[in-house]
Amino acid sequence: MVRPIVEGLYDAAGQIARALATVVPAGGSKLSRTLQARRGVRARYAEWASRGRAINRPLLWVHAPSVGEGLQARPVLEIVRRERPDVQLAYTYFSPSAVTFAASLDVDFRDYLPFDTAGDAIAVLAALRPAALVFSKLDVWPTLALRASERGVHLGLVSATVSAGSARSRDPVRWLMRPAYARLDLVGAIAPDHAERLVRMGVRKDVIRITGDTRHDQVWARAAASDRSSPLLSGLSSNRPTLVAGSTWPADELMLLPAWADVRARVPHAQLIIAPHEPSVAHLADLERALDERGWSRARLTDAGAKGAGVIIVDRMGLLGDLYALADAAYVGGGFHAAGLHSVLEPAAFGAPVLFGPRFSNSRDAEALIACDGGITVSNPKNLADSLVRWLGDATSRGAAGDRARQSVRDGLGAAERSAAIVLELLDRAGKVATG
Repeated sequence: MVRPIVEGLYDAAGQIARALATVVPAGGSKLSRTLQARRGVRARYAEWASRGRAINRPLLWVHAPSVGEGLQARPVLEIVRRERPDVQLAYTYFSPSAVTFAASLDVDFRDYLPFDTAGDAIAVLAALRPAALVFSKLDVWPTLALRASERGVHLGLVSATVSAGSARSRDPVRWLMRPAYARLDLVGAIAPDHAERLVRMGVRKDVIRITGDTRHDQVWARAAASDRSSPLLSGLSSNRPTLVAGSTWPADELMLLPAWADVRARVPHAQLIIAPHEPSVAHLADLERALDERGWSRARLTDAGAKGAGVIIVDRMGLLGDLYALADAAYVGGGFHAAGLHSVLEPAAFGAPVLFGPRFSNSRDAEALIACDGGITVSNPKNLADSLVRWLGDATSRGAAGDRARQSVRDGLGAAERSAAIVLELLDRAGKVATG
């Protein structure tokens, strides 16, 4: 009795969102952009299907809601493109923040995923005609998954991650999601404990394989490809011990700035590069005001002569993964924020020891860094400053910690190949059905 009610409420929410998308006024907020992007979405799928869909070629559809999940999907897409050039690739996302990332992928079709209603699912499945539909991390859409399965589409999930406190593992969300998870044909879980939680959520035990997290391969490849002679990195490179603070929220900066005052007193030549998670006009202005109140020299990354400033503020998106190449030590934001810790793998892949706040319980990578002494969790400005001085002021100490952090990333390599093997198997199964 409860499940039909939950399913009815879910469908009603999708229908309301579709209706709002047709009337919401133009605006710059994330919610407004999310709604506006769905206007005409069915027509865009149908238009591509009429001109770009080669019906004699199988199509793999990969869905990743935002940039983080997209980064996990990218190495898998790259392997499939290399191993199966006959396959067309479609990539969908949910968040407006993923638009630029999606444009960087070598795929045949990319667009927003419509809201999860039966009508939208039927329409886009008819347009794309996928052989396989693969979700990244955990973002399985129940209506889409069920409709796809009914059409004979093979369903997969890669880099499957379920934290111990995930809302998806609790009622009533579990009631809604369980039928969709039960339809999955192959699942690559990042670790055995995550596999166990997936089974409790409805995934069949016999379809789960332990593959690891593809982010290790992705960040390792990015670090290896980093060009320190590029205009960006060469223009900022210096002999000063440098902290790169990435994806910071105001709650992080409340800890970081007092700590940095202490660091400056003890390591006077140290430099801070800070990249807010959301470099909005308001956030940048607040940060600059806080720096000016302390009398520190500062510049935005896009300012001329930024290299000489004591604090450089990154005012553009998409650069952080490269800027970690300059880090003698890194601070990763989110650990003092309700949304949770951002990725600690990127700086670790560059061999930078990593600091972060206390809210890291959902991050296996943070736990691994702590275990190998390649990372430290901090709870207040004093222990943050003490840890920074230990690393920025002592090249031997930070070098050893950075080596351990980098090895932690190296230990996870191979997940992309294992995850791609799942996707390729799904395509092979689909091909056998089509020719059988």
